[in-house]
Amino acid sequence: MGTWASLDAMWDLPAEKWIFWAVLLFSWTVYLWETFLAQRQFILLFGGIPYLWRLSGRFCGYVGFGPEYEIIQSLVFLLLATLFSALTGLPWSLYNTFVIEEKHGFNHQTLDFFMKDAIKKFVVTQCILLPVSSLLLYIIKIGGDYFFIYAWLFTLVVSLVLVTIYADYIAPLFDKFTPLPEGKLKQEIEVMAKNIDFPLTKVYVVEGSKRSSHSNAYFYGFFKNKRIVLFDTLLEEYSVLNKGIQEDSGMEPRNDGEGDSEEIKAKVKNKKQGCKNEEVLAVLGHELGHWKLGHTVKNIIISQMNSFLCFFLFAVLIGQKELFAAFGFYDSQPTLIGLLIIFQFIFSPYNEVLSFCLTVLSRRFEFQADAFARKLGKAKDLYSALIKLNKDNLGFPVSDWLFSMWHYSHPPLLERLQALKSAKQD
Repeated sequence: MGTWASLDAMWDLPAEKWIFWAVLLFSWTVYLWETFLAQRQFILLFGGIPYLWRLSGRFCGYVGFGPEYEIIQSLVFLLLATLFSALTGLPWSLYNTFVIEEKHGFNHQTLDFFMKDAIKKFVVTQCILLPVSSLLLYIIKIGGDYFFIYAWLFTLVVSLVLVTIYADYIAPLFDKFTPLPEGKLKQEIEVMAKNIDFPLTKVYVVEGSKRSSHSNAYFYGFFKNKRIVLFDTLLEEYSVLNKGIQEDSGMEPRNDGEGDSEEIKAKVKNKKQGCKNEEVLAVLGHELGHWKLGHTVKNIIISQMNSFLCFFLFAVLIGQKELFAAFGFYDSQPTLIGLLIIFQFIFSPYNEVLSFCLTVLSRRFEFQADAFARKLGKAKDLYSALIKLNKDNLGFPVSDWLFSMWHYSHPPLLERLQALKSAKQD
């Protein structure tokens, strides 16, 4: 009787409790799937890695490259592995974009645009991945006892180069970047940057609305060459989404709402509204807080310390034939396979702990950046901007504390609002 009584009590829960527990159950289900039943577990279980290595060897043999050309075979392996990953992930990506995102009004892509974009991403990825991997494998081969130092320095240089060129040469291959038009918003951004000694050189607007109605803002660049990028979906006055609603109505924007059809009223009610100029400045105040407080530099230092440690441990473990045998490599110990086994599988417990620590640190940085924006006098605008962005992105404001502690790089909305509330009231 006690069990049935408990079940009856569950059915009597109010709607908000049902929503909360349903979201919580779904979140943990997704976590369990990703942790225990993900693609790499199936590949590992059925011997996919040694099979793919043998297959790449056969392809090399067809064109006259024998086993002694290990780097060539490694590049073929990478090409096949990334192609397999792209093809097996495509149905899920299509479902996420054209079913889930479409259902909630976020998707703005056509199937043709989506497929061209996916092919372009794959090609660009190979153009970067294959040359970098071949050089890294060559350095490891000729580096001697201290190859891990040279490998780490090489990856450090590559990462800094990619960060430098990404926004200017890689990102424009996928999205259109235009300078923010002259006006009050640009002037206020420049004034705010000058007040905190941020060496701003340019402000861009990226046409994110052709893909999705999600919004974002970020800065990039080294030393005295900093640039700010705003998604057009973030700007209420600039967003194509808002313009589209005005054009559908065939009218100039109105404030009184009189004369609008019910259909247009519904669209206006549900449109992805973006933020007003004051709120955009508050969001940028938060982002620039990350720079002023040194969060970017600290993250780079932590990342490179971890990278050096991993390469050092790789140098210690690479000679252990038992590791290769455990993954189906009994007669050979390819360097690329060693990197894959050690970095992805052997280090996985360490990576989980490190990921949790970085998540905790990231949330701390987010609170500090909010506090910085508050010191700039933008607590009220940041408060309203966070609510708008959460609403525009259909975020669920209530989070399970344990799940969010492990997974969320940003604090839950209610915690951020609570931290800003006292300053907003002041």
